[in-house]
Amino acid sequence: MPVEEFVAGWISGALGLVLGHPFDTVKVRLQTQTTYRGIVDCMVKTYRHESLLGFFKGMSFPIASIAVVNSVLFGVYSNALLALTATSHQERRAQPPSYTHVFIAGCTGGFLQAYCLAPFDLIKVRLQNQTEPRAKLGSPPPRYRGPVHCAASIFQAEGPRGLFRGAWALTLRDTPTMGIYFVTYEWLCRQSTPDGQNPSSATVLVAGGFAGLTSWVTATPLDVIKSRMQMAGLKQRVYRGLLDCMVSSARQEGLGVFFRGLTINSARAFPVNAVTFLSYEYLLHSWG
Repeated sequence: MPVEEFVAGWISGALGLVLGHPFDTVKVRLQTQTTYRGIVDCMVKTYRHESLLGFFKGMSFPIASIAVVNSVLFGVYSNALLALTATSHQERRAQPPSYTHVFIAGCTGGFLQAYCLAPFDLIKVRLQNQTEPRAKLGSPPPRYRGPVHCAASIFQAEGPRGLFRGAWALTLRDTPTMGIYFVTYEWLCRQSTPDGQNPSSATVLVAGGFAGLTSWVTATPLDVIKSRMQMAGLKQRVYRGLLDCMVSSARQEGLGVFFRGLTINSARAFPVNAVTFLSYEYLLHSWG
């Protein structure tokens, strides 16, 4: 069973990623660039300048790495619950774990996910921030030609530590947020499902969607800081650390800067996480 948790996490994560990546690109650009007046302006400019493909920049690397990242989150979460409660996924509806155990297992999964995710997320954000249209004959090439070139360039210019730029902000974002994520999902499933029964597909969709929504409302301030620190050293100033980035951003742009991208994050979170949880539960039940 533990191996199946990791495989189900991989497949469900990949499905959610494909669905949500265009929204994620708009979110990252709003958080790190000041040239857009809002979501619609960012979407229109991206489409006009870079075509539909502009929304999918940086996606190939997350698709490849999601096997590691999302399987770590769901696999560690499920196995941490198994260690805490001695009940498998199939037994948890008959013997539901306490919300404290769910939160601890979620935080554990979030912490380890952030550790694995850091370099992949950095490369994704750098590629998403390339606003050049598709390369044409005679036009200057973009800074990064693809994910591998991006990783090699960062390593060469910024050293091994450069690949973990923003990792602390990512860890602080994901550790408590994933605890909240799984607690919200479990609570909503239990509210709508008779004791001892498995939740219906509709319940899983709604619970997964609201879990994603709740976690992103919590995560957005640190998500902004994470994205800015990942872009530091290119077109923006270099921050001395997480606190310096927070203070500098607030001084220059006001407290509202910490909620930049919240609307698009919320719009993306519901469908992406609804699909992620539905596919995850379906795969585990079909294999069980």
